[in-house]
Amino acid sequence: GNLMPKTAKSRDYAAFFRILSEAHLPTAYIPGPQDAPIWEYLREAANIELVRPEMRNVHETFTFWKGPYLVAGIGGEITDDGEPEEGEALRYPAWVAEYHLKTLWDLKDYPKIFLFYTNPYHKGLGEGGSHEVAHLVKTHNPLLVITAGRGQKHEMLGASWVVVPGDLSEGEYSLLDLRARKLETGNVR
Repeated sequence: GNLMPKTAKSRDYAAFFRILSEAHLPTAYIPGPQDAPIWEYLREAANIELVRPEMRNVHETFTFWKGPYLVAGIGGEITDDGEPEEGEALRYPAWVAEYHLKTLWDLKDYPKIFLFYTNPYHKGLGEGGSHEVAHLVKTHNPLLVITAGRGQKHEMLGASWVVVPGDLSEGEYSLLDLRARKLETGNVR
Protein backbone atom coordinates (compact mmCIF):
# COMPACT_ATOMS: atom_id res chain seq x y z
CA GLY A 1 0.00 0.00 0.00
CA ASN A 2 1.01 3.56 0.49
CA LEU A 3 4.07 3.88 2.69
CA MET A 4 3.10 7.27 4.08
CA PRO A 5 0.14 9.67 4.13
CA LYS A 6 -0.20 12.09 1.20
CA THR A 7 1.25 14.94 3.28
CA ALA A 8 4.55 13.12 4.00
CA LYS A 9 7.86 14.89 3.54
CA SER A 10 11.42 13.56 3.26
CA ARG A 11 11.89 13.48 7.05
CA ASP A 12 8.77 11.28 7.39
CA TYR A 13 10.13 8.76 4.89
CA ALA A 14 13.52 8.87 6.63
CA ALA A 15 11.89 8.00 9.98
CA PHE A 16 9.81 5.22 8.42
CA PHE A 17 12.80 3.66 6.64
CA ARG A 18 14.92 3.84 9.83
CA ILE A 19 12.24 1.94 11.76
CA LEU A 20 11.85 -0.62 8.98
CA SER A 21 15.63 -1.14 8.79
CA GLU A 22 15.90 -1.97 12.51
CA ALA A 23 14.91 -5.56 11.70
CA HIS A 24 18.20 -5.97 9.79
CA LEU A 25 16.41 -8.17 7.24
CA PRO A 26 16.52 -7.96 3.45
CA THR A 27 13.65 -5.63 2.63
CA ALA A 28 12.34 -4.65 -0.81
CA TYR A 29 9.69 -1.98 -1.15
CA ILE A 30 7.85 0.22 -3.63
CA PRO A 31 5.80 3.40 -3.23
CA GLY A 32 2.01 3.54 -3.36
CA PRO A 33 -0.03 6.09 -5.33
CA GLN A 34 -0.05 8.56 -2.40
CA ASP A 35 3.73 8.48 -2.01
CA ALA A 36 4.04 11.55 -4.22
CA PRO A 37 5.90 13.56 -5.10
CA ILE A 38 8.26 10.76 -6.05
CA TRP A 39 11.41 12.78 -5.25
CA GLU A 40 10.55 12.92 -1.51
CA TYR A 41 10.35 9.11 -1.47
CA LEU A 42 13.39 8.49 -3.72
CA ARG A 43 15.67 10.85 -1.78
CA GLU A 44 15.16 8.93 1.45
CA ALA A 45 15.15 5.52 -0.23
CA ALA A 46 18.59 6.36 -1.66
CA ASN A 47 19.81 7.62 1.74
CA ILE A 48 18.75 4.52 3.69
CA GLU A 49 20.36 2.22 1.12
CA LEU A 50 23.71 3.89 1.74
CA VAL A 51 23.74 2.97 5.43
CA ARG A 52 21.51 -0.14 5.31
CA PRO A 53 22.32 -2.09 2.12
CA GLU A 54 19.73 -4.74 3.01
CA MET A 55 17.04 -2.11 2.33
CA ARG A 56 16.16 -1.91 -1.37
CA ASN A 57 13.79 0.30 -3.28
CA VAL A 58 12.79 -1.72 -6.36
CA HIS A 59 10.48 0.86 -7.92
CA GLU A 60 11.26 0.78 -11.66
CA THR A 61 14.36 -1.32 -10.99
CA PHE A 62 15.47 -4.63 -9.48
CA THR A 63 17.84 -6.20 -6.97
CA PHE A 64 19.08 -9.69 -6.17
CA TRP A 65 18.43 -11.62 -2.97
CA LYS A 66 20.05 -14.80 -1.75
CA GLY A 67 18.60 -17.83 -3.43
CA PRO A 68 19.30 -16.20 -5.90
CA TYR A 69 16.04 -14.33 -6.45
CA LEU A 70 15.54 -11.31 -8.64
CA VAL A 71 13.18 -8.81 -6.98
CA ALA A 72 11.60 -6.12 -9.20
CA GLY A 73 8.67 -3.76 -8.91
CA ILE A 74 6.60 -0.87 -10.11
CA GLY A 75 4.97 1.29 -7.47
CA GLY A 76 2.00 3.58 -7.78
CA GLU A 77 -1.06 2.83 -9.84
CA ILE A 78 -0.56 1.18 -13.22
CA THR A 79 -3.17 2.32 -15.73
CA ASP A 80 -4.03 1.10 -19.21
CA ASP A 81 -3.08 4.40 -20.86
CA GLY A 82 -2.45 8.08 -20.22
CA GLU A 83 0.64 10.00 -19.19
CA PRO A 84 2.92 9.32 -16.21
CA GLU A 85 2.13 11.37 -13.07
CA GLU A 86 4.64 11.71 -10.22
CA GLY A 87 3.82 15.04 -8.60
CA GLU A 88 0.33 14.80 -7.08
CA ALA A 89 -0.03 11.00 -7.20
CA LEU A 90 2.02 8.16 -8.63
CA ARG A 91 0.37 6.87 -11.79
CA TYR A 92 2.06 5.11 -14.65
CA PRO A 93 0.62 3.91 -17.95
CA ALA A 94 1.33 0.25 -18.69
CA TRP A 95 3.95 1.12 -21.32
CA VAL A 96 6.11 2.74 -18.61
CA ALA A 97 5.93 -0.42 -16.48
CA GLU A 98 6.78 -2.57 -19.50
CA TYR A 99 9.70 -0.28 -20.36
CA HIS A 100 11.22 -0.47 -16.86
CA LEU A 101 10.86 -4.25 -16.70
CA LYS A 102 12.28 -4.90 -20.19
CA THR A 103 15.78 -5.51 -18.80
CA LEU A 104 14.39 -8.67 -17.19
CA TRP A 105 14.36 -10.31 -20.62
CA ASP A 106 18.14 -10.61 -20.26
CA LEU A 107 17.81 -12.20 -16.80
CA LYS A 108 15.53 -15.14 -17.55
CA ASP A 109 17.49 -17.66 -15.48
CA TYR A 110 16.60 -16.11 -12.12
CA PRO A 111 13.45 -16.91 -10.16
CA LYS A 112 11.59 -13.61 -9.91
CA ILE A 113 9.60 -11.83 -7.22
CA PHE A 114 7.51 -8.86 -8.34
CA LEU A 115 6.08 -6.06 -6.21
CA PHE A 116 3.16 -4.04 -7.56
CA TYR A 117 0.71 -1.70 -5.91
CA THR A 118 -1.85 -2.53 -8.63
CA ASN A 119 -3.42 -5.98 -8.54
CA PRO A 120 -3.44 -8.10 -11.68
CA TYR A 121 -6.82 -8.91 -13.19
CA HIS A 122 -7.93 -12.47 -12.48
CA LYS A 123 -11.27 -13.58 -13.89
CA GLY A 124 -11.67 -16.32 -11.29
CA LEU A 125 -11.83 -13.82 -8.44
CA GLY A 126 -14.59 -11.68 -9.89
CA GLU A 127 -12.75 -8.59 -8.63
CA GLY A 128 -11.23 -5.67 -10.48
CA GLY A 129 -7.61 -5.52 -11.41
CA SER A 130 -5.34 -4.49 -14.21
CA HIS A 131 -5.21 -6.50 -17.42
CA GLU A 132 -1.83 -4.89 -18.06
CA VAL A 133 -0.39 -6.09 -14.74
CA ALA A 134 -1.77 -9.56 -15.47
CA HIS A 135 -0.02 -9.39 -18.85
CA LEU A 136 3.29 -8.43 -17.17
CA VAL A 137 2.91 -11.35 -14.75
CA LYS A 138 2.16 -13.82 -17.53
CA THR A 139 4.98 -12.44 -19.70
CA HIS A 140 7.73 -12.65 -17.06
CA ASN A 141 6.31 -15.60 -15.10
CA PRO A 142 7.59 -14.61 -11.63
CA LEU A 143 7.54 -17.15 -8.84
CA LEU A 144 5.79 -14.67 -6.54
CA VAL A 145 3.84 -11.42 -7.01
CA ILE A 146 3.09 -9.28 -3.95
CA THR A 147 0.44 -6.59 -4.39
CA ALA A 148 -1.47 -4.11 -2.27
CA GLY A 149 -5.12 -4.55 -1.44
CA ARG A 150 -7.74 -5.05 1.22
CA GLY A 151 -7.65 -8.24 3.25
CA GLN A 152 -5.22 -11.10 3.08
CA LYS A 153 -5.55 -13.40 0.09
CA HIS A 154 -3.61 -15.41 -2.40
CA GLU A 155 -4.22 -17.03 -5.76
CA MET A 156 -2.38 -18.55 -8.68
CA LEU A 157 -2.15 -16.60 -11.91
CA GLY A 158 -0.64 -19.07 -14.35
CA ALA A 159 2.44 -20.37 -12.55
CA SER A 160 2.78 -17.23 -10.40
CA TRP A 161 1.67 -17.09 -6.78
CA VAL A 162 -0.09 -13.74 -6.24
CA VAL A 163 -0.29 -12.65 -2.59
CA VAL A 164 -2.05 -9.70 -0.98
CA PRO A 165 -0.31 -9.73 2.43
CA GLY A 166 -2.74 -7.36 4.15
CA ASP A 167 -2.61 -3.87 5.56
CA LEU A 168 0.11 -3.32 8.17
CA SER A 169 -1.68 -0.19 9.43
CA GLU A 170 -4.55 -2.54 10.37
CA GLY A 171 -2.14 -4.94 12.11
CA GLU A 172 -2.26 -7.52 9.32
CA TYR A 173 0.81 -9.47 8.30
CA SER A 174 1.68 -12.46 6.15
CA LEU A 175 4.60 -14.88 6.33
CA LEU A 176 5.49 -16.62 3.08
CA ASP A 177 7.45 -19.82 2.55
CA LEU A 178 8.45 -19.78 -1.13
CA ARG A 179 9.81 -23.31 -1.21
CA ALA A 180 6.74 -24.94 0.34
CA ARG A 181 4.33 -22.34 -1.09
CA LYS A 182 2.79 -21.87 2.32
CA LEU A 183 1.20 -18.68 3.58
CA GLU A 184 0.56 -17.85 7.22
CA THR A 185 -1.56 -14.78 7.89
CA GLY A 186 -2.29 -13.03 11.12
CA ASN A 187 -3.12 -9.85 12.92
CA VAL A 188 -1.10 -8.34 15.76
CA ARG A 189 -4.13 -6.59 17.21
